[in-house]
Amino acid sequence: MIEQNPFKWRHFQADIILLCVRWYLRYALSYRDLEEMMLERGLHVDHTTIYRWVQKYAPELDKRCRPHLKTCNDSWKVDETYIKIKKVWMYLYRAVDSEGNTLEFLLSPTRDAEAATRFFLKALRSTADGVPQAHSLKEKMAQPATAGNLAIGAPRVINVDKNAAYPKAIADLKAAGVLPEHVELRQVKYLNNLIEQDHRFIQPFPNV
Repeated sequence: MIEQNPFKWRHFQADIILLCVRWYLRYALSYRDLEEMMLERGLHVDHTTIYRWVQKYAPELDKRCRPHLKTCNDSWKVDETYIKIKKVWMYLYRAVDSEGNTLEFLLSPTRDAEAATRFFLKALRSTADGVPQAHSLKEKMAQPATAGNLAIGAPRVINVDKNAAYPKAIADLKAAGVLPEHVELRQVKYLNNLIEQDHRFIQPFPNV
């Protein structure tokens, strides 16, 4: 079966669309910034058009690129930071491995054990399957524990800060059989210097 061209009927060429999407996802640029940058290159692209491109193609890019990303190691560094998105403050949960490779992220309006649990489930699915699946927390927690789904994607150690929500989230996941018992949780602040320094590049998140 021939795969349909995802850019069919688009007014602009695929490389222009992908360039705008990539720049928006990679750099701290707003849609209006990209509109101005395209205008400087002789292209009249409205910022709302770029917004629609990002909504349309960013999930597909994530789906296609994730299986080709560098394999992560079994030492996770997890942290959260506070960022403003469209004038709303949100908590951004992130996980990287010991080499700084991004494993997963999650935006949450709250900073508690429930949010931490949802993030760990998302990260485990991502590292195990390559592409995150749309299972709810209740569905995942209700699934029976098997040797396969415990071993694949589970880290050896998870480094976090002193946030009290993390031990509870890890304990709940272990009790539910989602996370293997041998996974070590380390709450030592200096071990997370790598991800905390990396936050500097994402905190100036622009408004749309």
